[in-house]
Formats: sequence, C-alpha cells, structure tokens
Amino acid sequence: MERIPPQTTIIEFGKVSKIYPPDVIALRDLSFSVQAGETLFLTGASGAGKSTLLKLICALERPSRGMVEVAGQDLARISPGRLQALRQQLGVAYQDFKMLPRQTVFRNIAMAMEVAYAPQKAIRERVDHLLDLLRLTSKREVILDKLSRGEQQRVALARAAANSPPILLADEPTGNLDPATTRLVMALFEQLRRAGTTLIIATHDPALFSGSPHQIIELAQGRMVSRRPAASERP
Repeated sequence: MERIPPQTTIIEFGKVSKIYPPDVIALRDLSFSVQAGETLFLTGASGAGKSTLLKLICALERPSRGMVEVAGQDLARISPGRLQALRQQLGVAYQDFKMLPRQTVFRNIAMAMEVAYAPQKAIRERVDHLLDLLRLTSKREVILDKLSRGEQQRVALARAAANSPPILLADEPTGNLDPATTRLVMALFEQLRRAGTTLIIATHDPALFSGSPHQIIELAQGRMVSRRPAASERP
C-alpha cells in the first residue's frame, strides 16, 4: 500500500454489524470514516466491541452486514492475493501479543522487517532505535518469555511499528504499563503519526485521549454511543 495523501479516507465502515453465532451481537450498525494520517481512539468498557472492530479492519473477521473498506478496498470483495498484500502493510499490536516466546527481543522485532525484505543494516538500525525509544535496549538479547508483561507489551508495539506501516492497529497498548512508560508509547505513536501512519488505538483508559485533538469513538454493547471528530473537522 502506497502512502495515501492526508484528507483521503483510508478506513470506512458503512452500517456494519457483526453477529457471532448463535445471536451474540458484537457490533451494531456502525458507520464512521478515518482519514489517512489521522489517529482514532476507540473507547468503551470491556466487551463493547473494540477488539472486534480491529479484527474487521484486518479481515480476521468479516462483517455480518455492511461494508468495510480499507485503502479503497472493499474487504468483502477483495481477492486473496490483494488481502495478503494489504495485511503486510498493517502493523498490529494484539492484546495477547502473538509473539515468539523463545526468541530474543531483537529477533521478535526484526522478523517483521525481514518478511518485508528490509536490508540487514536497516533492520539493525530501526530495531535499535525502537528499543531506545521504549527503554528496552538492555533487553535486546533477552529471550522474550523472560520479560515482564509490560516489557513484552512494549516489544509487541515495537514490532508493530517496525516497518512504519501505513496503518497501525493497537489493542489496549498501555494496559500493562505504568504512567511513565505509557508516555513513551504515546510519543512513539505521535512520531509514527507525524510520519504519515494512520493509528487506530483501542483503549478503556481515558487518560490516553483526554485533551486529544484526535477523533474519539465510544462504543457500548456494540453501538456507537458518542463520536467526537478530530479538531480539523470541528466547526
């Protein structure tokens, strides 16, 4: 996916519902759009539908009704080849991390760049830069499952950010972090946004978006109960 110019819609939901069998409604009639280079905060209590929404964006789930478009691609009609290419352009930091527990911190992050055929020198420089930003340099050669949950969470975020993806999805990215470390993560997100990455951040922590100029959508029982547009959209 090439970088999409700002003010261009990169993610669009049109009357999207997601129902899990037999009749569990995860999302109900959800419509919104996100512009390229924008940050969207998704908030709401546990079970509100935030994680399901992220799964729809990367096509790990398909909507029961409605349309999901990512970078102009209707995910209900996209070919397997195009879907694979699209997913390679997404950075995803899952709530359960989904990393390689018996590999080092460096290897876990570097693999994201290796599958994109980045040169080894670029990989070393980028990984070391991310480790420095997230105060993990001393953990570079430590096996992942020797780390605390908070350290593993930072590694997962570094991996998601490694390729400076056009779109980054983060599911509760600061759930295991103290306030000081949370500030490091938010600084990384802002650095990515300024470089053109579109960020979708699911969080139940209002401290992350308090006073933010970015778009905020609150979900409750799968419904959008409030939406505050980005500062650029406000009258």
